[in-house]
This record gives sequence, structure tokens and C-alpha cells, in this order.
Amino acid sequence: MSQSKGVALITGSAQGIGKAIALRLASRCKVEQLEDVVKEIQALGRKSGVFVGDVSDEESVKSMIQETVKHLGSLDVLAYTSHVQTLLFSTNLTAPVEEWDRAFAVNARGTFFMISQNHGGRIIGASSVSGKRARRNGFAIRGMTQAAALDLAQYGITVNAYAPDIHDGYGLKDNLAELLANDLDGSKRKEYIGNIPLGRMGQPNDIAGVVSYLASKDSSYVTGI
Repeated sequence: MSQSKGVALITGSAQGIGKAIALRLASRCKVEQLEDVVKEIQALGRKSGVFVGDVSDEESVKSMIQETVKHLGSLDVLAYTSHVQTLLFSTNLTAPVEEWDRAFAVNARGTFFMISQNHGGRIIGASSVSGKRARRNGFAIRGMTQAAALDLAQYGITVNAYAPDIHDGYGLKDNLAELLANDLDGSKRKEYIGNIPLGRMGQPNDIAGVVSYLASKDSSYVTGI
């Protein structure tokens, strides 16, 4: 691992939060490894590449990381932003089995596979505000992040996970559209947004700023959050 190279692998970077994170890190002179926004990164004068993988499959994750190191020489920042929102509007006990399986395969299982590779001086994951409320996979990701932070601290590797509230991401847009399909007078949306302390939905760049800090040298003493 070479801190001087500043190589970052960002999963789920084709759109939304992942894309915003990739572009933010590139603008801060980090070298990016992306899926679908290579040209935009290259326009910033940074080297980038495309490596397709399934974060819910262990061998796929290993291959993706090996290819990153092979082509870019190292891996200094690992940010796994892949996240599904299928359980957003169901309770812990009413979610269909299919939703449980999909959410845990990508969110919790994917988090485990990414962390277990032990690559990068910075490992940054995607949880959610539900992780603060002891709900399903968000809480699982929070627990794995804190446990990994303790295990990897001896190697100088920090492990953190951002946990946004409602944000204006692509997957969430679909869920909100379904929820608010019959909201003719806008009252449901007003009530929904009203529950957010800042009174607005978050934007991808809001999260990108946090991840940019966690990937920087300034956060070298921050781990387990």
C-alpha cells in the first residue's frame, strides 16, 4: 500500500452518492478507480479505470480489489457505497423474505466482504440513519464497522461508515415516488420532509464532503464511527 499514490476504490459509483464521492475525491487530487464515470474523472486530470464486481459475492470482491492493485499499483482508500433501500418502508417484522435477502446480501454481506480484504489505509462504508435505531442491516453495518475499527487499528487502518438520513439518491427516488404516488395535495411529502431536522433531503454532495474528509490525512485519528 502506498499512501503517496492515493489510490481509491469506490463501489456503486455510477450515480448518486457513489458518483458524487468519486468526483469529490478526484477534485482533491486523489487517484480514482470507478465503474461508470471514468470520463468525468479523466476530465479532472486523474487516472481512472472500470472494474465490474458484485459486492455480495466474495470471489467477485477479491477479483475487483486484485485488479485495482494490479492496474494502479496500490489501494489506499476503500469506499463501498453500494446500498439497497428495499426495506425502507417496511418494519423489522413485516419485511418480505426476498427483501431481507437482497438487502443483507448487498448491504451487510457486502460490507463484510469489503472490510475482510483489509486493503486501504481508509475503509469507508455506507450505513444509514436506521443503523442508529437498531433496525436491520443498518445496525449490522454499524456493528461490523466498529468491530473492524478495533481489529484493524493496529495496522494503521481506519474504518468508518457514514449514515445519512433521507437523501436525494436514485434508489430512494423510486421508493419515494411509490410512497407518494397518491399524495395529490403534497401533505405526505411535507410531513415526510418535516421529520428531517434540517428540513430538507440530503444531496449526494453532502455525503461526498464527509467521505472526502474521512479519506484524507486530516482524519487519521478518526475510526469506528
